[in-house]
Amino acid sequence: MAFSLVNLDSATRELMLEEINGDIKTGKLHASKRLNVIGQQEYPQLLKEAAEKYDDSWLTSQLRSGNKFNPTEERNVKGKIITAKMNEKAPDMLAEGEFNRFYLRGLCLRAIRDNISSLIIYRAKPVSNPSPESEAKIGTAISPQALLNDLRANVGTDTAFGVPRGPNSGLSAKLP
Repeated sequence: MAFSLVNLDSATRELMLEEINGDIKTGKLHASKRLNVIGQQEYPQLLKEAAEKYDDSWLTSQLRSGNKFNPTEERNVKGKIITAKMNEKAPDMLAEGEFNRFYLRGLCLRAIRDNISSLIIYRAKPVSNPSPESEAKIGTAISPQALLNDLRANVGTDTAFGVPRGPNSGLSAKLP
């Protein structure tokens, strides 16, 4: 199920693309270790296309097609590294997580440009077992500059502010 990103319009998309292109140019674009060589090569263009015209669901479907993920991955289980079958949700987690992060970065730039002092956290995708931490964030305001700095500094990892809060939180932000 796609995220319901309420401010995903041409203005936000344009700024998302600026952020994606900036990360590509500086070598900071998060390309998951789960992607194979083909996936690593195709991912940047697919992400740009999704930001320009589509959404996270389209990106997920593109990542699922054409053998873009490694068949296995290493996992740490009780202190031991094991090789396990690739998580079948890997394309969903990458597409949803990274599309939302770039949406948030674009939205932060838009808010800063338009002198909007805060964004509002909301649940953009329903989740079956929401954590108390993510529930507590819903409806709270966050500085767009602080969130933008956090998202840029923590590429592909959890952010200090917890927005988004992991791959399955469903949290995003919107203009007030």
